[in-house]
Amino acid sequence: MISKISEGVTVSVETFYQPDYSNPANSEYMFAYRITIENNNIYPVKLLRRHWYIYDATGSLREVEGEGVIGVQPQVNPGEKYQYVSGCNLRTEMGKMYGTYSMENVNNKKVFEVIIPAFEMTVPFKMN
Repeated sequence: MISKISEGVTVSVETFYQPDYSNPANSEYMFAYRITIENNNIYPVKLLRRHWYIYDATGSLREVEGEGVIGVQPQVNPGEKYQYVSGCNLRTEMGKMYGTYSMENVNNKKVFEVIIPAFEMTVPFKMN
């Protein structure tokens, strides 16, 4: 698991290769990732937007941005965690992702950026 603390928010990531949803013969590799967001601040925070940078082994870059995560803009109260699972498809057997969340201090409405740490996605047989 990879973790990073920024602006009082811990973002942790675990990745999982999804062989049942992948088709290596067609250069299609599917990965799932579980994100845990922990609010270490004394005020509630709300996740407003996400901005991802996704690289595959050829060096090609995709950017994904939008409101919330998996269709919601969760509020995370002090000392609480929010967890979700999403996925990413790659055209190669390995790649990486990283990015930022735009979050809001619910009490004073100030918006700040939280870093999503870089994490790798690798087909298990490539790790040998």
